Amino acid sequence: MTRRYAAAAIAAFLVCLALSAGAQSGKSYKARLSPVPMDASMAATVSGLGSVTATLAASKLTIAGTFDGLKSPATIAQVHKAQRGIRGPAVFDLKVVVSGVSGVSGATGTSGTIGGTMDMTPQQAADLDKGWFYVQLHSEKAPDGNLWGWLVPQETRR
Repeated sequence: MTRRYAAAAIAAFLVCLALSAGAQSGKSYKARLSPVPMDASMAATVSGLGSVTATLAASKLTIAGTFDGLKSPATIAQVHKAQRGIRGPAVFDLKVVVSGVSGVSGATGTSGTIGGTMDMTPQQAADLDKGWFYVQLHSEKAPDGNLWGWLVPQETRR
């Protein structure tokens, strides 16, 4: 009988270990950041491209990305919540680090990185799986948003 209990305990431990490892790696999301001019006048002020990856592990969403080719210096980046194609309220601020600013002359702030970590509620995590969160990068000449991209779940490959 003791061997059965020991085998069952070892099996239970291995299952818990496997589930824990899967939870730590988290679920992955990706967004392509591109300009979304709202009207003809904005087309002259928005440009550039970027990409963002995100990982949801437990309740923490970690976002990291890059951008390049803006027509004016980047100012802020935020995570917004709304269904795809609709503007929504900002729910979290991201950190913007522009390339070449540390002592290099001629730095323009038109390229760099964005990132941050936020705690998500179970409802927010469910909405993330539906594609209802997007990243928006603002610039000096496009204070209503220069680059946008909706976070979409990535398929796991085996």
